[in-house]
Amino acid sequence: MKVIQTAIPDLLIVEPKVFGDDRGFFFESFNRRKFAELTGYDVDFVQDNHSRSAKNVLRGLHYQIQHPQGKLVRVVQGAVLDIAVDIRKSSPTFGQHVAIELSADNKLMFWIPEGFAHGFLVLTETAEFLYKTTDYWFPEHERCIRWDDPTLAIDWKLRVAPVVSGKDAQGKSLSEAELFA
Repeated sequence: MKVIQTAIPDLLIVEPKVFGDDRGFFFESFNRRKFAELTGYDVDFVQDNHSRSAKNVLRGLHYQIQHPQGKLVRVVQGAVLDIAVDIRKSSPTFGQHVAIELSADNKLMFWIPEGFAHGFLVLTETAEFLYKTTDYWFPEHERCIRWDDPTLAIDWKLRVAPVVSGKDAQGKSLSEAELFA
């Protein structure tokens, strides 16, 4: 496993060591001891989620204001543009984001600690997205920042209007949202 720094120090790309031959491949997708050693985060994942979405579906930008979740995300089929936004008001990178393409082909994982909003756009006909979380989902604490907030200026690399849920279409602007201290 190799950890790659991003422009925001707390957001990390995790590249697994993949063993492959003509039969296929194998890799260890998570090892708590190795993850802690390489990232400095000793995490206890309590929930695994799996979603499947069609092309141009955009989910996010989601977070929980109470019971915040750290997430280790990856794609097992297709490809997505994955985005994490720093929403910690006291952070020197507040309001900044990191974008990374995650795919079944590149097998990269993205570590998103507590204090970040998260979303993704499906780039292929479909994509299956897996993520481990450090806390449970509490719908009453879930919040959403608009994916197209002009303050964030995220380049989603859209070619057509994205497909968003009603909930995501009602997301708040960064200036209106509940944020972390």
